[in-house]
Amino acid sequence: MEYIRKAHSVYYTRYHIVVSTKYRKKVLNSGMSAYLKIKIRETQKYYPEIQIIEANTDQDHMHLLVSIPPNITISQAIGMIKANTARAMRIKFPFLDQVYYGFDGLWSIGYFVSTVGVNESVIKRYIEYQGQEDSGQATLEL
Repeated sequence: MEYIRKAHSVYYTRYHIVVSTKYRKKVLNSGMSAYLKIKIRETQKYYPEIQIIEANTDQDHMHLLVSIPPNITISQAIGMIKANTARAMRIKFPFLDQVYYGFDGLWSIGYFVSTVGVNESVIKRYIEYQGQEDSGQATLEL
């Protein structure tokens, strides 16, 4: 497990995110999925603090494993990813304009998110033994 250290924080935040296409339309064929994965990873160029660890798609949704720093909300990060990928996909694949009329986006409004990280027993043990370790931060051992 690798902690990320910033000037005023140390964190390990991982989220499993699932975003569906608008109306669950099965528009993501294999070629589009390959391009989408490139665009998802490209998000890191514009927002380097958001780390895309894994990305994969099905015909009507994408799965992401993402590290988001504490100063960015999950909804902000998802919004950035959705906006950048939808714009790029509609430019690359003009037929999407017929599938989604006008300015109707590629992605549904909602999303699924679940935390991934240090398991509960490790946290309980860390809190239980707090103050009994050497001075400074107690260590988490898996």
